[in-house]
Amino acid sequence: MSNGSSKTEACGQAVISAASESYTGRCSSSLSGLGGHYTLGLLQTPRSTADSIGGFSSGGAGLTPFRAAGSGGKEPPRSGRGESYLGDKSSCAENASAVNLTGGGSARSLNNACVGKVPFSTNRSIGRSHTPVTGYSVTSSSTASAHTAASVIVAVVEGRGLARGEVGMASIDLKNPEVILSQFADNTTYAKVITKLKILTPLEIIMPNTSCEAGNTTKLFALITEHFKNVTFTTVQRKYFNETKGLEYIEQLCASEFSTVFMEIQSKYYCLAAAAALLKYVEFIQNSIYAPKSLKVHFQGSEKTAMIDSSSAQNLELVTNNRDSRNGHTLFGVLNYTRTPGGSRRLRSNILEPLVDAETIKTRLDCVQEFLQDEELFFGLQAVISKFLDTEQLLSILVQIPKQDTVKTAESKISNIIYLKHTLELVEPLKAALRRCNTSLLRAYYNALEDRRFGIILEKITAVINDDTRYAKGCLSMRTQKCYAVKPNINEFLDIARRTYTEIVDDIAGMITQLAEKYNLPLKTSFSSVRGFFIQMNADCSALPNGKLPSEFTKVTKTRNTYSFTSADLIKMNERCQESLREIYHMTYLIVCKLLNEIYEHIHCLYKLSDIVSMLDMLLSFAHACTISDYVRPEFTDTLAIKQGWHPILEKIAMEKPVSNNAYLTEGSNFLIITGPNMSGKSTYIKQIALCQIMAQIGSYVPAEYCSFRIAEQIFTRIGMDDDIETNASTFMKEMKEITYIIQNANDKSLIIIDELGRGTSAEEGIGICYAACEYLLNLKAFTLFATHFLELCHMDALYPNVENYHFEVQHVRSSAGKEKITYTYTLSKGYTEEKNYGLKAAEVSSLPPSIILDAKAITNHIAKQILNSTDREPLLR
Repeated sequence: MSNGSSKTEACGQAVISAASESYTGRCSSSLSGLGGHYTLGLLQTPRSTADSIGGFSSGGAGLTPFRAAGSGGKEPPRSGRGESYLGDKSSCAENASAVNLTGGGSARSLNNACVGKVPFSTNRSIGRSHTPVTGYSVTSSSTASAHTAASVIVAVVEGRGLARGEVGMASIDLKNPEVILSQFADNTTYAKVITKLKILTPLEIIMPNTSCEAGNTTKLFALITEHFKNVTFTTVQRKYFNETKGLEYIEQLCASEFSTVFMEIQSKYYCLAAAAALLKYVEFIQNSIYAPKSLKVHFQGSEKTAMIDSSSAQNLELVTNNRDSRNGHTLFGVLNYTRTPGGSRRLRSNILEPLVDAETIKTRLDCVQEFLQDEELFFGLQAVISKFLDTEQLLSILVQIPKQDTVKTAESKISNIIYLKHTLELVEPLKAALRRCNTSLLRAYYNALEDRRFGIILEKITAVINDDTRYAKGCLSMRTQKCYAVKPNINEFLDIARRTYTEIVDDIAGMITQLAEKYNLPLKTSFSSVRGFFIQMNADCSALPNGKLPSEFTKVTKTRNTYSFTSADLIKMNERCQESLREIYHMTYLIVCKLLNEIYEHIHCLYKLSDIVSMLDMLLSFAHACTISDYVRPEFTDTLAIKQGWHPILEKIAMEKPVSNNAYLTEGSNFLIITGPNMSGKSTYIKQIALCQIMAQIGSYVPAEYCSFRIAEQIFTRIGMDDDIETNASTFMKEMKEITYIIQNANDKSLIIIDELGRGTSAEEGIGICYAACEYLLNLKAFTLFATHFLELCHMDALYPNVENYHFEVQHVRSSAGKEKITYTYTLSKGYTEEKNYGLKAAEVSSLPPSIILDAKAITNHIAKQILNSTDREPLLR
């Protein structure tokens, strides 16, 4: 059977209906159907290896999780032997899953497990079910979404006693075989922990059971559960957070290309402890083990990136819009023109953790500049990159060894070898697109693609897989690709099974044609993953006898103008078709497993390819954003200087380009006090500065005519509610927590944005707090923009030479009726605002009685004099 024509023939006259297909049955036929020895997995792994990794018994699939009632968690398949996860009465939260790794436990005792109670909010829904990654399908994305389903699992552990505050974290993305380890000292606010978790957006968080023992919940556990109310929490016994086991895991699973990580982590006991619990748990829920020497292990220190706390990321709307989480009006939305899921993920993580190394940033900017100057390079790379699938997810699936071989496992492996072939065939076009590049980073990527392992893998694949086998959209098209993936004459039984399948498909198409002729109806063949082959007909009741379909047709549904139905004979033929498919998949799977064993030693070059594709995708996205807006390349000096810059998100929202303004901060003029009435543009302006700083530090061009930046190691914001101030104790305490965090963590390399501090309390107290906070921050030499309505602060420029006053201008226009109207110019000018008693002016143009307005003015003047006298005396008291 010829490989090309047979595929067309197999489809018959079927009409393809887009849907995905899955098989949940198990392979029942013998695994000795082919001659020779085949391994049912990525490679042959002795059970002793599985035993030694993490301490599970060979029946690792028998581990059973216990989840709180209503959590929505699903129980993975289990064999009933080996260790068990058993509920611990004393160590689990009321609304959190409690999973305890205990030796020699029985699955039966699960029924007697109880859920302990700790003081938590009871209306919190944290359940989320797990899907084993072996069943994932790799999909292409024209524009990757920022809001993809969470797939990261994180383990967190804190030191005890004198080591309290030292936190270890380990995370792995179920779609990406990379373990990220972190260890750092945090203060009592645990801001670093919360920030890192916000960046990871976890599906599930694992912590020791001792962190939430009844009546003794740790502050770290309480804060994490408070900030991540929609995330599943799982506790495991503290003994499984074992640094020795963690190091063994890393030594066994880390690919040789990344073995230098050992030097970084050998003394990082807490991140190793977290790794031990994480990897043991993940192997259980995945119902598979990671192959030895297959994972990328990376230690991520906080010193290489700028820190943006989660509150600041929210205030600046970096990745989530505050009004509507589905809205794309964010910095991520402004810059996201990526074509791959990996590029989208890289962009998101970079926005949340900008670089602090000027040379690395400049290298990225060089690439963006070359893309902008060379259209052929830009469009050529963009065309190739858009064809890549999710390489990270593909690699994640390839390095896992399923513990159970099912039809679904077989189908997944066959699909993945097709995806791998598709990916490797893009390496040469990618090299060709990079051949003429000049930038050092692009040249380095070109040289990396010279790796001979790409060719070796592809050569071995093409020796077994048909040349014209391709990734295809549509479930029927992809089914055909999987059926005929293996070349003819490799196994005669497979060839016979495929001929049988082709005949059945042709018989189905022929039968439906005969039915159409028999009843003189416009019937057509359709397919879906749920129904298999079925019949469709455009709704035209006039063509039907008595307005009804013949009784031979069953399971009739109508959607809009289309009837869908089947028949008893078609149902039987679908069953024959499914049985034939199971045989084809089974035999193809054995051949594919042998092929994967042969190429496994070379497969780690895909880590390199994944990194190249995602970085190129992100840099191309930056260049694309520049072609739409007039952005300029930033420079890096010891000064923050922006000429005619504008807000990048506002530009996307507004009907016309926003008003541009300048910004200038140096070491000798590092503190700007910005005043102006409500809605004049203060908040927008200071957020704009922070967004431009972040854009520059990730390697993007910036919305301005010219700009230079000093590298910021931290970016802090304290943003008030300008339009709707709630004056109450909780609002005031929130303000105090935010300003305390800034004061405790800021240094001379920080960028600090403060808006409306002190509005949650009385005017005199607010002024006092603002004044004291400003004096403290002035000593740090951090670049600070302080927007306020307290005009008393504007007098600080007489005491401190590094303070500058700026304000937003407004114009007063009197109407023909004699009423005054205020027009906002949104223009920043030197000095402090002349506008006083803005609320009284708003009242004057309202319908309030004149007598009330006069009384309000008198009272306001009296209070203002008292406050002024108080602030004049305060320096003398100090």
